[in-house]
Amino acid sequence: MTPFQYQLANYGPKASWQTPSTSDAYAYCQDLTAATYENFSVISWFLPTELHPHFAAIYSYCRWADNLADEASSDAEGLTLLAWWEEQLESCFQQDAHHPVFVALKRTIHEFKIPITPLRNLLIAFRQDQTKKRYNTYRELLAYCRNSADPVGRLVLYLGRCYSPDAVVYSDRVSTGLQLANFWQDVRRDYDMGRVYIPAEDFQQFGLSVNDMPHCVQQEAFRELIQYEVRRAQQLLDAGEPIVDYFPSKLKVDIALFVRGGQTILQQIRHQHYDTWQRRPKVSKRAKVGLLMKAWWEIHVRGKKFGLQHDEASA
Repeated sequence: MTPFQYQLANYGPKASWQTPSTSDAYAYCQDLTAATYENFSVISWFLPTELHPHFAAIYSYCRWADNLADEASSDAEGLTLLAWWEEQLESCFQQDAHHPVFVALKRTIHEFKIPITPLRNLLIAFRQDQTKKRYNTYRELLAYCRNSADPVGRLVLYLGRCYSPDAVVYSDRVSTGLQLANFWQDVRRDYDMGRVYIPAEDFQQFGLSVNDMPHCVQQEAFRELIQYEVRRAQQLLDAGEPIVDYFPSKLKVDIALFVRGGQTILQQIRHQHYDTWQRRPKVSKRAKVGLLMKAWWEIHVRGKKFGLQHDEASA
């Protein structure tokens, strides 16, 4: 039994449990967040303590939905489980919450005035993963990211109490850039799961097709294709950097770390000469600490202004 299968047995649609207190629900979310591997920690040393439970609640909602989609025994089961999860979401907003994730999320939603739309849009993307395994164009892929990635950044804006139309523009760029960086990091893993996020038109541009992927190690054209995708993700992350300045000082380091994290994943792909098929690029713990300290130094010692830098560069 996998860790998530254990969670599903205890808190899934066929399970029965006593509704936890809000404090116990937040503790559950924080334990789940701490136990799950991500490229970069959802909760860093510099995140204000009072925000830890709220970030954990949002993360746990996303993690549960992702696991329901990815660990189902079939696409049909995945859709059924996601429908159940959406019922829990609707109940959280309209009635009462019983699942520990939603008991915690209900308090966070109320405190930060979070609407249902970004939470619901994430489920659209997870359902799409059950039914759509290929993308013909880059535009199609970006449309997917609008539901799979951009809502996460918008939720963080609500937690920072800095949601605005201008901030959303930069947030969406970073969120989509991070999603694309993860795609190019996980080319082999996604392929093994039956998913290919590289658009068909990009394969064609480099004289390739999806059928070439199992033999891509021998093909220089495939490395050039990944280089092309990495460059576009880099452009989005760089263009989204000004988002850091929209957040209050106490959150700037964490937001900068997310941007730098995506940029570092792309740098790791370059160091591997764009071969992510044989070895999945990872950022070492030492490098993560270095990025965190660098972000703190840039913001609190040098007083770096991310938006100002971009405005001057584009003038």
